[in-house]
Amino acid sequence: MPQSFHVLDHDLAIARLEPASEVPATLLGSERFLTISRTSDEVSIVCEASRARDFERVELEWRAIKLAGPFAFDQVGILSSVLEPLARANIGIFAISTFETDYILVKAQNLGAAIDALEAHGHRRLP
Repeated sequence: MPQSFHVLDHDLAIARLEPASEVPATLLGSERFLTISRTSDEVSIVCEASRARDFERVELEWRAIKLAGPFAFDQVGILSSVLEPLARANIGIFAISTFETDYILVKAQNLGAAIDALEAHGHRRLP
């Protein structure tokens, strides 16, 4: 099933903190992309790259592809329709789901190839 998608215009970072760590308050005022996940094993933070440079464990130079939602919770196959062509193109991903949509993060160096793979599979890039 073809999907429409946008590419966010800023670099992102993925950081890891220890499970009991406090999330820096400076992140919470971000007006751009920010997601925080806490489990018993870790705290994962995805944020603007400029806000993550002081983290000890951080992966820089990620870009986000936003699927044009919203999607109902009972819709199936949304992610697989996007991930299959990326896997065939040998592009690693970091996936994030929100209440209304999904984001696929790819390394910045792979963004062009990711867009090409998605479009070749019938997906449509929106402005």
